[in-house]
Amino acid sequence: MSAYLKQIHPVLPVKNVTEAIQYYVEKLGFKLAFKDTGDHPSYAGVRKDGIEIHLQWHDEKDWENGMDSALLRIYVDEVDILFEVYKARSVFHNNTSLKDTPWGTREFGFYDMDNNGLVFYKDL
Repeated sequence: MSAYLKQIHPVLPVKNVTEAIQYYVEKLGFKLAFKDTGDHPSYAGVRKDGIEIHLQWHDEKDWENGMDSALLRIYVDEVDILFEVYKARSVFHNNTSLKDTPWGTREFGFYDMDNNGLVFYKDL
């Protein structure tokens, strides 16, 4: 018998968990899965469809010391529709575009408010 890896829950570093929750819920259409108790949570999770992303607070000193941001590649079956939804919500940067890649995917990507890269794609 072997272990079956079923899901991944990436943990993204954020400067303010409450603001990050707002961004993912209001801008990207996620739902709050859980959060620490109190007015200033340090850890939370957001969920959309089949994925869950965890958001973890990091002190300002961590950011000053060159903490690297994360990059997530998220498979989605209707990447064109999601592109239009996020475009209407004004979450893109100037160079965000939907494109077919030489490696056989159709994708778009952008950075969230804490400079974590989010790439949404489907196989061609």
